[in-house]
Amino acid sequence: MKISTKGRYGLTIMMDLAARYGEKPTSLKSVAGRHNLSEHYLEQLIAPLRNAGLVRSIRGAYGGYKLSRPPEDISAGEVIRILEGPISPVEFTEEDDPGRRELWRRVRDAIAEVLDHTSLADLIHHTSDGNHDSYMFYI
Repeated sequence: MKISTKGRYGLTIMMDLAARYGEKPTSLKSVAGRHNLSEHYLEQLIAPLRNAGLVRSIRGAYGGYKLSRPPEDISAGEVIRILEGPISPVEFTEEDDPGRRELWRRVRDAIAEVLDHTSLADLIHHTSDGNHDSYMFYI
């Protein structure tokens, strides 16, 4: 299963907001600047996250975005499903060979298990070198 830039950059936004949880709202311009990403693209990604209730927007001169729940209560799986759709490494039908079908179900369930049991808090507190600015990763 390959996660597109939508999923990867969406997780980057959410991790950035998680790292600043409890502080003032964060602008997408500042997120884009910190991670060298397109602000316009991040604007497209934040809308479904807001519509799903994971983030809330604050209007005004000092406005921006905040997580709607604590980072411990938002899983990577929620973010990926909102931006990428259902987790499914391979399309399969009930008519497929039972052995292959079972393999793809097990792969799908294993991926979902990892994503659903990894919170934003887990992600922002886990880096190989202790550097909290290295948010780009691949699943």
